[in-house]
Amino acid sequence: MNILSDLYTALSALDIPIETGVFKDEAPERYIVIVPMVEAFDLHADNAPGVDVQEVRLSLYAQGNYIKDKNALVKLLLGADFTITDRRYIGYETETGYHHYAVDVAKHYEMEE
Repeated sequence: MNILSDLYTALSALDIPIETGVFKDEAPERYIVIVPMVEAFDLHADNAPGVDVQEVRLSLYAQGNYIKDKNALVKLLLGADFTITDRRYIGYETETGYHHYAVDVAKHYEMEE
């Protein structure tokens, strides 16, 4: 498994369009862009990593009030065993009319033999 497939599965419950990297189609009133950030191995004593840590940034874009979508996103992520490493309001984009809210999430995966 990997964090992208796990996120697509979990986030489908929100009924918000999702893209990886950049939103290619005409932007709807609200959408999420997933940007992969980190793939790392946790510290290990025997030089053989046992855990693969994957981290991404979820950028929620919403015209109008974004709070309800942000709260639903955070609740869903926590309920699906993702670790939220950061969350912050990025700003309002006057050119597009979107609020931008970012949530960084990580998930730990056991190494496959």
